[in-house]
Amino acid sequence: MRILCTNDDGFLATGLAVLASAASTLGTVTVVAPDREQSATSNSLTMHHPLRSRRTADGMLVVDGTPTDCVILAVNALMERPPDICFSGVNHGSNMGEDVLYSGTVAAAMEATVLGVPAIAVSYTGEDFESIASWDGTLTRLLGQLARMESFPDSTLLNVNLPPVEPARVRGLRITSLGQRRYSDSLTRAVDPSGKDYYWIGGGATTWRGSRDSDFRAIEEGFISVTPLHLDLTNYRIIEEIRGWNLET
Repeated sequence: MRILCTNDDGFLATGLAVLASAASTLGTVTVVAPDREQSATSNSLTMHHPLRSRRTADGMLVVDGTPTDCVILAVNALMERPPDICFSGVNHGSNMGEDVLYSGTVAAAMEATVLGVPAIAVSYTGEDFESIASWDGTLTRLLGQLARMESFPDSTLLNVNLPPVEPARVRGLRITSLGQRRYSDSLTRAVDPSGKDYYWIGGGATTWRGSRDSDFRAIEEGFISVTPLHLDLTNYRIIEEIRGWNLET
């Protein structure tokens, strides 16, 4: 099995090393990752300057672009043959609810799905990222089960979130839906030394809501969350309602 591993935290991230280690038990791993932190880059592409890659001493391919760039280069240029599956992560931080719209980790898996490669995004919801190393055995078993599925859902990627507990204390695994999260006080306004205003996005308080089967509830209760994400964002339930608006040009 040919396996592509990537992420959005950069090629030196602990999570990527753990993911590649777990994946290496399943097949031949090629790591193609950004040369720097690329969190919250979503599906952005580098279109206005050329991309370059280099190989590190331990064999990783490092790209001066986004996670999406990494997948496109890996599939179309850097790998001798397209991968059989793509693993993205392990992200340093959660990717639940609306986070999937911003996440470079999820976007990398999404791009692989667009290119016809089955893909799985993995994120760790805790704050002690060095502890991701303890998940190696659990990840090996979980990714092995998912990679050996006879048929992967069409136009679908799997978004996995690991709870912030020791692997031995995980209560199990749940198939979940996306919750909804809201940030408050996430925009900071301040004044720089020259007296000009600047703004900083991030931080603040987070509140969650969602159904009983939502991803954040599974994480809160100590379960691994696996959410299937579909590329088709169409809200089919209200198509007829919108048609009833009789919109005209």
